[in-house]
Amino acid sequence: MSTNSILWKKLRTMATLGVGGAVTFAGIGVWTGNDKFFETFIVPILNRADPEVTHRLAIGITKYHLTRAATSDNSTNLKTKIGELELSNPVGIAAGFDKSGECLSGLVRLGLGWVEVGSVTPLPQEGNPKPRVFRLPQDLAVINRYGFNNDGHEKVHSRILLFKQTNPEYPVGINLGANKDSPDRIGDYCKGVENFSDVADYFVINISSPNTPNLRDLQKSESLNNLLQRVLESRDKQEKKLPVFLKVAPDLTDAEINFICKAILSKNISKVDGLIISNTTVSRDLLKSPDNLRSEVGGLSGKPLGTMSTELIEKFYKQLKGISESFL
Repeated sequence: MSTNSILWKKLRTMATLGVGGAVTFAGIGVWTGNDKFFETFIVPILNRADPEVTHRLAIGITKYHLTRAATSDNSTNLKTKIGELELSNPVGIAAGFDKSGECLSGLVRLGLGWVEVGSVTPLPQEGNPKPRVFRLPQDLAVINRYGFNNDGHEKVHSRILLFKQTNPEYPVGINLGANKDSPDRIGDYCKGVENFSDVADYFVINISSPNTPNLRDLQKSESLNNLLQRVLESRDKQEKKLPVFLKVAPDLTDAEINFICKAILSKNISKVDGLIISNTTVSRDLLKSPDNLRSEVGGLSGKPLGTMSTELIEKFYKQLKGISESFL
């Protein structure tokens, strides 16, 4: 065997050992959930990748159970009741992470008390053009303009139905949206109630996303009354009368807050079971990030939204006079 062949063989062996060792090291760190390992090695790598790619990676890791499961049962002290919903603990995951119900069983393994899927539209849609997710590390924030990308009612329903066969008591919420080009957006929400009533535990009417043109107009005046009336009529026709929550934007004026409160507390058929506060904001006030990031169109989430959403909770609480914990 020539000297070059021997050298090449040694290099390949060293490379194999090096890669194998790195993969093993990374696997142990991920599996054990070592915070220092994630902070030092994983997060810097992920932050160099496209944000949407890392989102999809997180979906895949969760879907295929590549993380360690929760190691302890929930204390009875953590049991929470919101209206008729009974949760093993109050920590769950809101819509936006698992948009199409792809990794429900993996999320349960993490010890979450509930999972909300969506937003789901009647027909599958790709959402807005890429790139559509942007990190703002200086502000500990993210801007996204996904635009209700999801697999549609039929496919998402089949996944949740399969999940419920082995997890019948686990709370799953369905966050309902409307197709971008729908001629009847209110009808899209009614279809969601009709199509998911047999597998859902609650519904969220999402009219507060800034990434579907004119969707937020449904929060205003007679459009809101019409929406709630038709959705609740559809809900009441189902075998199971599930809770319906309204998800609002953080950018509401005081007049809009007042109108929403009057609508949801009315004694007619526009009275919902609660509010979810809040969605992402279109505001860019007090951001430290460069203009090229601040100017990206979409909804801002993260640390800058904290004060705004907390103030919105306060305003709604005062208007509703603490009438029900469901409205928080």
